[in-house]
Amino acid sequence: MALQCGIVGLPNVGKSTLFNCLSNAKAQSANFPFCTIEPNVGVITVPDERLNKLAELVNPQKIVPTTVEIVDIAGLVKGASKGEGLGNKFLANIRETDAIIHVLRCFDDGNITHVDGSIDPVRDKEIIDYELQIKDLETVESRITRVQKQATTGGDKAAKLQLEVLLRFKEALEQGKAARTVTFDTKDELRAAHDLFLLTNKPVLYVCNVDDDSAVNGNKYVDMVREAVKDEGAEILIVAAKTESEITEFDTYEERQMFLNEIGLEESGVNRLIRAAYRLLSLETFLTAGPQEVRAWTYRRGSKAPQCAGVIHSDFEKGFIRAEVIKYDDYIHYGSEAAVKEAGKMNVEGKEYVVQDGDIMHFRFNV
Repeated sequence: MALQCGIVGLPNVGKSTLFNCLSNAKAQSANFPFCTIEPNVGVITVPDERLNKLAELVNPQKIVPTTVEIVDIAGLVKGASKGEGLGNKFLANIRETDAIIHVLRCFDDGNITHVDGSIDPVRDKEIIDYELQIKDLETVESRITRVQKQATTGGDKAAKLQLEVLLRFKEALEQGKAARTVTFDTKDELRAAHDLFLLTNKPVLYVCNVDDDSAVNGNKYVDMVREAVKDEGAEILIVAAKTESEITEFDTYEERQMFLNEIGLEESGVNRLIRAAYRLLSLETFLTAGPQEVRAWTYRRGSKAPQCAGVIHSDFEKGFIRAEVIKYDDYIHYGSEAAVKEAGKMNVEGKEYVVQDGDIMHFRFNV
């Protein structure tokens, strides 16, 4: 399931440093704008302690975690929507992603220049918001010109629906709001809205990149961001990218945990960011457990049992009969599949069952 989160932000806010912490793919990191020209793609393992707990009970030959793709997109600047600073190329890279991780600089450092000369994460956020909104408005106005005649004179119902969706987006964008703030009631409206692939209609996560001393509780800049986005319904994460890069230098899990404990963190910001990106893409995990492997499988939130069976193999979905489902907590409590069955805690579910995060699944099928 190749869904991607794109990391965006102004130049020199710590995007590539953060990406390097996330991925083995090493993006160039330098103290000047546009050091990352082509988007770097990293396939990132999603940390999930449930796999280790199951493996202790099952003793499989291997453990297979799930992954999420992160794209490091070069820094945007004012005028990107008009082509400034290679803006058109960067905006095209964002359009190809499914969600946005927006990195904001929330630290002072005289050795790292800011493209606008001072530290103001809210201003930085608004610069990128504006550029994305302007590009979306261009897209919407172009589509309106194309469908208006069909909708008003041709009696085309699909064109009329699309025009209604476009006009609602246009109104919001002209007010300086993101397309994601517009809500729709019907599946047809939602489909028409999605098919426009607007930049500001993508879900967004704000990452406040702070100095080492602010890694636990944040700082005044983080407070500014919280206030600025309080009405967006967006998640905010505090991450010290410099600290995270130091954590990656340790060879063992024990050394990393000792370092984290010393600075007052329970887990790394990178782990929290990966899980947040996974949630941002509306992804969840079901599990399979057996002597060959304990494995995590990715599915879209809200998927039913046959769709999840198809994640493993298309034949599983085509010939789906039923799903045998064990809740993760029950498996851990009873210690084995046999013990769960004996306790009557294994459920047999049909085609309408909506799979829940952490379900341990066994599919019965016939092709």
